[in-house]
Amino acid sequence: MANFLDILLHIDKHLEVLISQYGQAVHLFLFGVIFLETGLVIMPFLPGDSLLFAAGLFARPERNGFNFPLLMIGLPFAAILGDTVNFHIGKFLGHRFLFKAKFFKPHWLDKTRHFYEKHGAKTIILGRFVPIVRTVAPFVAGMDAMPFREYLPKCVLGSFIWVWVCVGAGYLLGGIPWVHENFEKVILGVVILSVVAIILEIIRDRKKTKSAKIENEAPDLNIES
Repeated sequence: MANFLDILLHIDKHLEVLISQYGQAVHLFLFGVIFLETGLVIMPFLPGDSLLFAAGLFARPERNGFNFPLLMIGLPFAAILGDTVNFHIGKFLGHRFLFKAKFFKPHWLDKTRHFYEKHGAKTIILGRFVPIVRTVAPFVAGMDAMPFREYLPKCVLGSFIWVWVCVGAGYLLGGIPWVHENFEKVILGVVILSVVAIILEIIRDRKKTKSAKIENEAPDLNIES
C-alpha cells in the first residue's frame, strides 16, 4: 500500500526515470496502463487521472518527454479499447462470476439495469473521472445493463473528455513552478475534485427525484366549477 501511494503521489518522478531510460517508448507504457486500468475489472488500483496529468506535464516543450498530439489522440483509444474489452468480459463472464459469488443477489442486476436506463450517460462520462468507478462501470454495463450499441458512443465521448481534460490540465499547469514543487498536493486535489464532482451530481439527482416524487404524491387541489 505504501509503495502504491508513493507511485501515485510521486508519479512525476517515476515517469521521469522511465523517460530517461526508454525515451519515446514510454508512450507504449502509458497506453498499456490506461488499457489495463479500464479493461480489467481487477485493475482499478492502477493510476489513471494522476498518470494522465503527469503525462501532460512531461509533454511540455521544455520537458521534451512526450508528444502532446500523440497523447491526445492515442490515449483515448487506449481507454476505448480497454472499456470495450471490459464490457465484453462483463457480458460473457459477469453472470458466471457474480452468480457464483455468495455475496451477490440476483435482484441487484435488475436494479443495475434500471440505474443505467436512468443514469447511463452520467455514469459512463462523469464516472470516467472517479477511480474504481471507471473500471467497474464497463463491466457492469456489459451484464445486460446496456446494449453495446448504446454504450459505445458514450464510451468514446467519455474517453476523449477524460484524456483531454487530464492531459490538457497537466500541459497547461505544467509551466507553473508551484505545480512542480507541490505535485503530490496537485494529484490529491485532482482525486478529491473527481470524487466531489460525482457526489454533487448524485446529490443533485436525488433532490430532483425527491421533488418529482413529492409532486406526484401531492393531491389534486383543482376544484371543478
